Amino acid sequence: MKKICVVTATRAEYGLLKPLMKKIDEDKDLLLQIIVTGMHLSPEFGYTYEEIIKDGFTITEQIEILLSSDTAIGTSKSMGLAIISFSETFERLKPDMVIILGDRFEMMSIAISALNAHIPIAHLYGGETTEGAIDEAYRHAITKMSYLHFTSTETYRNRVIQMGESPDRVFNVGALAIEVIKNLSYLNKADLENFLGIKLNKTTALLTYHPVTLEENSAKFHMENILQALDEFDDLQIIFTKANSDMYGRSINQLIDNYVKINSHKSVVFSSLGQIKYLSCMKVCNFVVGNSSSGIIEAPNYMIPTVNIGDRQKGRVAPLSIINCEPVKNSIVRAIKKALSKEFKELIISQKNPYGDGKASEKIKTIIKEQLFNNQLNMKKQFYDLDKCSN
Repeated sequence: MKKICVVTATRAEYGLLKPLMKKIDEDKDLLLQIIVTGMHLSPEFGYTYEEIIKDGFTITEQIEILLSSDTAIGTSKSMGLAIISFSETFERLKPDMVIILGDRFEMMSIAISALNAHIPIAHLYGGETTEGAIDEAYRHAITKMSYLHFTSTETYRNRVIQMGESPDRVFNVGALAIEVIKNLSYLNKADLENFLGIKLNKTTALLTYHPVTLEENSAKFHMENILQALDEFDDLQIIFTKANSDMYGRSINQLIDNYVKINSHKSVVFSSLGQIKYLSCMKVCNFVVGNSSSGIIEAPNYMIPTVNIGDRQKGRVAPLSIINCEPVKNSIVRAIKKALSKEFKELIISQKNPYGDGKASEKIKTIIKEQLFNNQLNMKKQFYDLDKCSN
């Protein structure tokens, strides 16, 4: 039996990993280890580790790494604490492979710990670009530390290969998010309204805005512009989900709290909705606004527009339903008007999402299993030169 360790640090990340975790857990040849860390264990972000337990999983380890700070120094200290803690945990659990998803600072530290312990890393999703976020650098660094690569589009697969990773270790499996959407049991409208405490009988937007971490001290200014733009639409109802634990995230959350307090007649806010409630909201909303990757990957499946603000997601493969705008009031207002227009809705009604067929988890599990049981893993990776493609 091979031990597969899945690490999760955030609500969004776990929501994507869940179908893969189930596939591993159900396989008699594999033993699932689950390490929970980061925002999952923070009361400020909703103690979202409880969702993992409710879903029937057994958490192997809980590792506290977050400091009560969203500064650069606080993030670096959290990273150092993660390296120390995960090094000790990997020595104790001795997994045969570690699965990490994404590009956050927690995953960077975990990858370092696994690499130093000579544990092969399976990484989801390399090759993507988010030019406005420091996560861009983390993602590419994790790619070079990883052994197996699972990408969500062929464009991203080619980019990982361009970074010198051998094509026989890079697999385009599509996005797990598409699989989640296709298999989710959504809340009905009445139950969703009861939870939200609002009626979904008017134009409604779902808003999530995270800091653009490569722009110092811009978060407050950007969020103020977003809120001013929303006030231009008298009949608009807004469901806010708070920013994550990135640098400057707390300033965004404070502005949201103040706004909702003043505008409780047309807005609500949640630290975390959880996957089912979040996607149930997305399904019934008229559009998504902010800079979350869910607006790029998940929202197009519901045939609703996404007003994508600023540079955080710049560089991602984007379907037709994405409306890019600057993080200033007038640009956001124009984008929202376009999203609500009849012409734009007709344009996107039949769009095709480029992020796969919704069968990613089985593909990933099968490939990992084959790699582990063929006894041919070689941690001494050779750099793959692109000129080999023409030979």
